Amino acid sequence: MNNRNLGMMLLAVWLIISGLVNLLGLAFAGLGIVMGVLAIAAGVLILIGK
Repeated sequence: MNNRNLGMMLLAVWLIISGLVNLLGLAFAGLGIVMGVLAIAAGVLILIGK
């Protein structure tokens, strides 16, 4: 699995979690940190995969 595929997988996870949080009102301690780390990791891996 190359960096671009991993980045896209992290982006997909971020989108799913973001959708569940907004749709179902899910929340837990540290949610903002987890979402931020996922977003940064996905963005970096997508950029270096190009």
